[in-house]
Amino acid sequence: MSKTDIFARLKEDHDKHRALFQRLEHTHGESDERRDLFEQLTIELKAHAAAEEQALYSTMMRKPATTDETRHSVAEHHEIEEMLNDLAATSMATGAWLTKFRQLRHDYLHHIEEEEEEHFPDFAKHLTAEDEQHIRAVFDRRKRAEKADASVTPEKKEDAKQ
Repeated sequence: MSKTDIFARLKEDHDKHRALFQRLEHTHGESDERRDLFEQLTIELKAHAAAEEQALYSTMMRKPATTDETRHSVAEHHEIEEMLNDLAATSMATGAWLTKFRQLRHDYLHHIEEEEEEHFPDFAKHLTAEDEQHIRAVFDRRKRAEKADASVTPEKKEDAKQ
């Protein structure tokens, strides 16, 4: 197993997320297709973020050179989750839903681009072979468990706990 293998696995998920955003962009109103794709996207993003935090980011927090980048990414995960919950609490038939969806897509694409182009290459410099094995094993195990638990949780942003 190589360092690129771990990051290739995470990027695989990112590519799946990009495709889901693309498909959702072409849905309209309160349709079954939009509802199903949004639920799929929500579960994928929440499960991926939780597994990534438990596998990769918990490892990177223990390495002083990467704690700032790690904190930044974890904070963005929480912002994205709040945006997902807010979107779930917004009627899909409204223009507000599409506006919020586009902001979520923009923020998420920025987040994963930053991970792939800046954080992952930097993190790779600090990983031991043992770290790599741990991250891969934990990520796949946690992703399955998190996917089973993840759900769409409608909550207006202004109601989110600070």
